[in-house]
Amino acid sequence: MDLFSRTTSDTAATPLAWRMRPRTLAEYVGQGHLLGPGKLIHRQLAAGRIGSLILFGPPGCGKTAMAHLIAAELGLPFEELNAVTAGIPDIRAIVERATVRRAATGAGTLLFIDEIHRFNKPQQSALLPHVEQGLITLIGASTQNPFFAIIPPLASRSHIVPLEPHAPEEIRLIVERALADRERGLGALTVQVAPEAMDFLVTRTEGDARRTLNTLDMAVTTTRPEPDGTIRVGLAAMAESLGRKPVVYEDGDAHYDTISAFIKSIRGSDPDAALYWLAKMIEGGEDPLFIARRLVISASEDVGNADPRALDLAMSAYGAVSAIGMPEGRIPLAQATTYLALAPKSNAAYKAVDAALADIRSGTVLAVPAHLRDSSYAGAKKLGHGKGYQYPHDFPDHYVAQDYLGAARSYYHPTRQGFEARLAERLAHFNAIKAQNRGASPPAT
Repeated sequence: MDLFSRTTSDTAATPLAWRMRPRTLAEYVGQGHLLGPGKLIHRQLAAGRIGSLILFGPPGCGKTAMAHLIAAELGLPFEELNAVTAGIPDIRAIVERATVRRAATGAGTLLFIDEIHRFNKPQQSALLPHVEQGLITLIGASTQNPFFAIIPPLASRSHIVPLEPHAPEEIRLIVERALADRERGLGALTVQVAPEAMDFLVTRTEGDARRTLNTLDMAVTTTRPEPDGTIRVGLAAMAESLGRKPVVYEDGDAHYDTISAFIKSIRGSDPDAALYWLAKMIEGGEDPLFIARRLVISASEDVGNADPRALDLAMSAYGAVSAIGMPEGRIPLAQATTYLALAPKSNAAYKAVDAALADIRSGTVLAVPAHLRDSSYAGAKKLGHGKGYQYPHDFPDHYVAQDYLGAARSYYHPTRQGFEARLAERLAHFNAIKAQNRGASPPAT
């Protein structure tokens, strides 16, 4: 079959995003970490073969287009299902065709399943033997985390590949191509998009190429041409087409500048400044869940264990905004903002995990000490797993000094701010016991 055949003619009635989907890998925009020279999918295509893949990413990042292009590049027979409407009988029908095809030509079949996370366990299990035998090469597309949405046997037979939202410069390139393309895009029209409208479109569609192109299409086709035939798309038309108010920002970068000022005001313990930037974002039509997500990050990054309740409140605000929407959502956002701004501050946990990650990434990968290894499975005790482990609850204060790492490392250095001061005292107490057992001075905390 022709992977790019049209079920309808490519007229103005067909959505622009459908008309502008890439026909070749050269037209594909983004995902350089997969398609760039020497990267995973690029290497597989160069070798002329592809393994089963689960493409995991947000809407509009190019999962479906990538699957079609992989099949076209390799010349594989192509079958396609949508997990919303398909079931086990559809899978069986494809398996039958694939079996006949294999017997006649020796060729395998590439099966693309969109929204594969919507398949239940029996439906996913029906794929297993055919993927295992290589009769079918599976490419699944999922907007949900495959490690939770895909059954482990199927996930283990596939390579889980994360796709990223398009960067603003990639979205801009996609828009410019659509405006210039006379055959499939809007190039046959004389369209002028105001710079502020372009900036709004590029930054406000959150890396979703499909939404970007369909918003552009609506803005252009609903704007009355001027007497000379020119269609001038301004900010108001673009914002209405997207369904959001234009943010009252002075330039295209202010979307990022304002959220930066908001977080820095919280970090700097200035609730009034933080409330102003919050109000500016709300009035401008900023996605309230975007604001709530940043509050959750700030609760851990900037407040941390100085006030562990901050993360609970931020998560509650996120849930409240999700449940009640706007405009009432401004109230829990304001509550979380003022609480975080006035909470004691610590970034010790944030710094600690980054220090541990830096250790591992530099090549310091430690084996699990024998006494900490799992001793519950068959033969583990014969290997010495768990031998010598001391159960802390059997000791005074539920603590016993023993080696939990196999190397001398110190990552977490709690501050004396808020509740974390109590954690610092406990850590100092435990370190003193360890040092006494070793006959050394306790490390500074």
